[in-house]
Amino acid sequence: MNELLVSVSPHIRDGATTRGIMRDVIIALAPAAAASVIIFGARAALVVAFCAVACPLLEAAYEKALGRKATAGDLSACVTGVLLAFNLPVGIPLWKAFVGCAAAIILVKQLFGGLGKNFANPAITARIVMLLAFPAAMAAWACGGGLFGETYDAVTGATPLTMIAQGNTGALPPLSAMLLGVRGGCLGETSAVALALGGVYLLARRVITWHAPAAFILTVFVFSALLGRDPVYQVLSGGLLLGAIFMATDYVTTPQTAAGRLVFGLGAGLITVIIRAYGSYPEGVSFSILLMNILTPYIGRLTAKKAFGGADA
Repeated sequence: MNELLVSVSPHIRDGATTRGIMRDVIIALAPAAAASVIIFGARAALVVAFCAVACPLLEAAYEKALGRKATAGDLSACVTGVLLAFNLPVGIPLWKAFVGCAAAIILVKQLFGGLGKNFANPAITARIVMLLAFPAAMAAWACGGGLFGETYDAVTGATPLTMIAQGNTGALPPLSAMLLGVRGGCLGETSAVALALGGVYLLARRVITWHAPAAFILTVFVFSALLGRDPVYQVLSGGLLLGAIFMATDYVTTPQTAAGRLVFGLGAGLITVIIRAYGSYPEGVSFSILLMNILTPYIGRLTAKKAFGGADA
């Protein structure tokens, strides 16, 4: 047969590939990775590199053991590793980071069938697993290190959200420190400027859309102000920018429609504010994204576009 017959148009062609998209995400994460090394010191690079390598190796080993097609080359596992590292304190023991990598890749991603079939964001879920398994290690925040202080393990203290929850607002760092990231927190969540640069890059490359991040951040800003909390500090504190830009935009675990993404961001923002204001844990971004991941199929169904002349979805 010399002729290829194609029917049922239109056909949409796009040069985007999983590897290309993940490469763009890695590039977008680079400013925050560099900022983490500047702020926390060389061990930040070690933790990021360890997770970025461990996740693809775990994926390759699992797929080889089960006789599945190797997919580590699509860079999705590497992105998961970097995002997980960004959610960890700089002093985390590497064996505990490895447990987190295993939870992300094997429990959340591979056991559900691999990329495209996991119901929740692997890095977010692994962080929650580690919060439950290693609460002390996951709360050992470093304040200083790198170019801004002593070694990473010399100075430890509360994060801005913890200070706010304890009513110790007088000890909050200035807004300039919040923007640059010179404060306590996880590796990749502290520098608002670096995260924003990554977000702008992803928007320019059309890897993500504005809907979920804007709805997420604006919801936290507005409802924090309504509850009498400083909305600027609430936006710049914790993992809000990291979660809104890099995790609430995940192709697999978030809605595919613009309306659905707005709903996702709104719901995640509301849950984040409720946990921060009334929960026993000072941060709510990870829990909010996971809960909205679970609701994504229903949001997608409710916001699905109906084809002209077609029945309701």
